[in-house]
Amino acid sequence: MTVPKIALVADSTCDIPEALVEQYGIAVIPTYVIWGEEQFRDRIDLQAPEFYRRLETDPVYPSSSHPTPGDFLALYQRLCDEGATDIVVLTVSSAMSGTYNVARQAGAMVSVPVHVIDSKGPTMSLGWQVLAAARAREAGGDVEAVIAAAEDARSRMVQLVYMESIEYLHKGGRIGNAVNLLGTLLKIKPVVYIDHNSGLVEVETAVRTRTRGIETLYKGFFKRLDTSKPLHVAVLHGDVPEEAEALAERIREEFHPQELLINITGPVLGINTGPRALALAGYTEA
Repeated sequence: MTVPKIALVADSTCDIPEALVEQYGIAVIPTYVIWGEEQFRDRIDLQAPEFYRRLETDPVYPSSSHPTPGDFLALYQRLCDEGATDIVVLTVSSAMSGTYNVARQAGAMVSVPVHVIDSKGPTMSLGWQVLAAARAREAGGDVEAVIAAAEDARSRMVQLVYMESIEYLHKGGRIGNAVNLLGTLLKIKPVVYIDHNSGLVEVETAVRTRTRGIETLYKGFFKRLDTSKPLHVAVLHGDVPEEAEALAERIREEFHPQELLINITGPVLGINTGPRALALAGYTEA
């Protein structure tokens, strides 16, 4: 009897540290960053630190594009050739990107079942669900158990993001001109959260100073979590590693999480959040 082999795929917006991608054998499909006449594969041709340096100096503003059906099909076929009997794919929120729909479209073209899951979030909101699925697979779970593990993590997922300016949200096309003008006049610094039911970005508040913004991010994140249970927390940053480490150290001292990760936010989300942003993403165990 052939032992089922479940392949696990995530798009590159997941922001999972590379060591964990390798440890759990996760196939990562790159999203594209388009910069004028240049096109880069996220985290392959363009690394995050380089992206943030260029973002602050290049007068041309980048955009992003999801993987093509052909990209997904080629990956699925490779996984089939390697013996996959099922493929589980987790993508960035379908409310933010067309990746989910493209992954499903390509999944209909291969000979094994392809299960595409909408994570309803970006960066480590997606990443934590992928890791939960990978750990269920490692524990011997079948396809249903792998998918259920991701969905269970999502049911308690929290993500907040602090941005130094709303300029990048505006340039990325996520808000209207009126809000951009308000931000220019008032120099507001937004704190937003991810609604993991709708998959949309919602406004938490706006502040005037970075110190206040980071404190709002911190308190807003932990008030949404049951901190009496084991915590899995990720600190994401827009190329400010020292501040991210300081925030992580505070979390260690105050909440003693079971798992704490630090990573730089990838270029695709960074297009909208900008340099010096900070984010917290995580969930509690049941």
